[in-house]
Amino acid sequence: MTGPADHPFVAAVKPLVDALGGELVPPEAAAGDDVVLSWEGREVVAVRLPHLADSLDHMLAELERRHGVPLAQLDRRTKQQVVRVLETRGAFSVRHGVETVAGALGVSRFTIYNYLNREARQGPAPADG
Repeated sequence: MTGPADHPFVAAVKPLVDALGGELVPPEAAAGDDVVLSWEGREVVAVRLPHLADSLDHMLAELERRHGVPLAQLDRRTKQQVVRVLETRGAFSVRHGVETVAGALGVSRFTIYNYLNREARQGPAPADG
């Protein structure tokens, strides 16, 4: 982003925007869906949020970075934890979310549904972030 990238407000919101998979843009470049943020009455930065499908890809990439290996290489228990995290983040409300997650984890859609149903039967476990 060009412009006030060194502004303290921009520095404060950047980790949140990055975690959401968004993009910081100058306020004058804001499009209709962008959120323009102001500081002390002056527009400082705009946030361009990703589309839901892009958000799912971003979540999968972030989980892969967190685990340090491709998600398909995780053991069954860890894959179940990943599914639980993705469910709490709304990943399965995205069109083709189950298929996308199944592909990333190297399992079938049926397996994803089994993981989700298992969680529903057992109740929620402690949050994994």
